[in-house]
Amino acid sequence: MYIETVPNRSSPPAILLRESRREGTKVCKRTLANLSALPAKQIELLRRSLKGEEFYTFEQLFQIVRNIPHGHVEAILGTM
Repeated sequence: MYIETVPNRSSPPAILLRESRREGTKVCKRTLANLSALPAKQIELLRRSLKGEEFYTFEQLFQIVRNIPHGHVEAILGTM
């Protein structure tokens, strides 16, 4: 699967999600979805994910080493 940009004469280009396969010596392309209505950022994310890039959340990238109480939590702990 891949994303292909197909030019349209006087219209904006069509952005298609396609699948290709070989039948003998011919290469056949099958269009799975038209992605032209999506924003450019979403198309780029989809293109990167189809290439195998992995995405992580902030929780997976960062680890909390220590947590220092402040404000009202520190005041309550101080009075105890």
